[in-house]
Amino acid sequence: MQTLSNIPGLLLANLLAALLVACSHPPPLPDAAAIAPEAPSALTQQHGGRFDRQAVAAAHPLAAEAGAAVLRAGGHAVDAAVAVQFVLGVVEPQSSGLGGGAFLLVHDGRTVHAYDGRETAPRGVDERLFLGPDGRPLPFDVAVTSGRAVGVPGAVAMLELAHRRHGRLPWARLVEPAIRLADEGFAVTPRLHTLLDQDPHLRSHPAARQLYYDAQGQAWPVGHRLRNPALADTLRHIARDGARALHEGHIATAIAQAVQGHPQLPGTLDEQDLRGYQPRVRAALCHPLPTPERRYRVCGFPPPSSGAIAVGQILGLLQAATETTPAHPGSVAWLHTYAEAARLAFADRALYLADPDFVPPPAGDWHSLLAPAYLRERVRLIGPHARPDAPAGRPGSTPTALAPMAEQPERGTSHVSVVDADGHAVALTTTIESAFGTRTLVAGFLLNNQLTDFSFLPHDRQGRPVANRVEPGKRPRSSMAPTLVFDDTTGELVLSTGSPGGAMIIHYTAKALHGMLVQGLTPQAAIDLPNLGTTGGPLLLEQGRFAPATASGLRALGHTVQEVPLTSGLQALRRQPHGLEGGADPRREGAVAGD
Repeated sequence: MQTLSNIPGLLLANLLAALLVACSHPPPLPDAAAIAPEAPSALTQQHGGRFDRQAVAAAHPLAAEAGAAVLRAGGHAVDAAVAVQFVLGVVEPQSSGLGGGAFLLVHDGRTVHAYDGRETAPRGVDERLFLGPDGRPLPFDVAVTSGRAVGVPGAVAMLELAHRRHGRLPWARLVEPAIRLADEGFAVTPRLHTLLDQDPHLRSHPAARQLYYDAQGQAWPVGHRLRNPALADTLRHIARDGARALHEGHIATAIAQAVQGHPQLPGTLDEQDLRGYQPRVRAALCHPLPTPERRYRVCGFPPPSSGAIAVGQILGLLQAATETTPAHPGSVAWLHTYAEAARLAFADRALYLADPDFVPPPAGDWHSLLAPAYLRERVRLIGPHARPDAPAGRPGSTPTALAPMAEQPERGTSHVSVVDADGHAVALTTTIESAFGTRTLVAGFLLNNQLTDFSFLPHDRQGRPVANRVEPGKRPRSSMAPTLVFDDTTGELVLSTGSPGGAMIIHYTAKALHGMLVQGLTPQAAIDLPNLGTTGGPLLLEQGRFAPATASGLRALGHTVQEVPLTSGLQALRRQPHGLEGGADPRREGAVAGD
């Protein structure tokens, strides 16, 4: 069984950060432990699966089975995703739930629809939200567990909109499996026990302590039947009244009171913010990905997510570089090229990507960052040795007046992929941000800390604004990367995939896509590949998965290499002539179910 070897370092980093703020010093840049959004737990053996007609891949077996049952009852892929998400909110509370947000891609057989359920900043915030009285950024863990971190939740409202447009089964029926599990209870899994046991903050919140721990403050053991009657009651209201039950009435009042009455740092979120929330429907961001065997069209989520653009840039730069200098995937030369491509992608991400309702795209179009000519220009910056810096590009002729966002942590999430018997497909990535969000329990569910995805520093020293700074009504930049892939010639669906993992989502998704589309691996084999990536700092290699000679070879090329747990949670479904192949990540407790 894997151990949580990174936890003592994370606790030490948190204590040091608290001491630093007391002395009025800025917080340190995140280290490798901070980049990992959820602690590792025991590996679970995964074999993927083959299915004739339809399938669901989700982060928990109970959620996957709930979605499969909906498909068997004639439900649309969206119906299954709704049922899965409500169950995940019960059995995987550390990653997502009613108090969070989500991005959803839906393929209806003709068009890819992008439904934005990202949280929004309350009306009462300003760009100094995460600055202390001295003007310096708050320590990250102080901000995460505060009322200031809570954004207006959007997942339920977004799912309701998508269900209204695509669903076949009644909404209330889709909530029933979650109600039953919250009422009757479910067995605590090894992963949930591990995360409860190791979390340094959850016990300090009385309602959460009462639900998740025994009288001595010990996390409920593996196999304990965990019941959540308060969540069951909330779900019954949502089954009857839809998202309105969450955004109006007594539950909305309880949310606002918990945020405004937070004992450390209260926030401003109020009932008017909740009533005013609206999900957005956006144009999916699609781009070609030619490979030696086949030409694909990869569709992802546009800003405020940075996922699709960063994944597309990495794959495009990697392809362009290896065309001229071939390298075998996994070799030192290939890993070097990948790392340099990633640094260039993250430099663009830091400068340009934010809520498109507040920040215009460079050159007037987000596709400018994926244009083949732009990527050919950028790939020239990849040399035989690691660069000391990675500059952002300029896809248009007009210089930008923006400042790059400094690196800071991003945290937890969950992913769902569904393909139904009619070929409709869903890629849903859903989150409350940090593991267990703000650790504030209201009406049986945890509130998100999504606003910490904004830049804590709104401007640089020259006064230039950061694109992803806090503003009222704005949606924070995300790394979530739900992805649907199609044959670019026939338009036929090829696969659905995505992952949790904070900023590392980008690398996990890129790894899976490259494994399946370029290397020709099955979904499970692609998911099982070792994880790696960088957000602009050190090159992170998954602990225990790379030969010592590989790390040494990368260091010889100038890379700062750290070997750490990288706990992805990939799910994938791929259409094949014989039906569907599925895969789930052994690093978490996912499962694939279907017929």
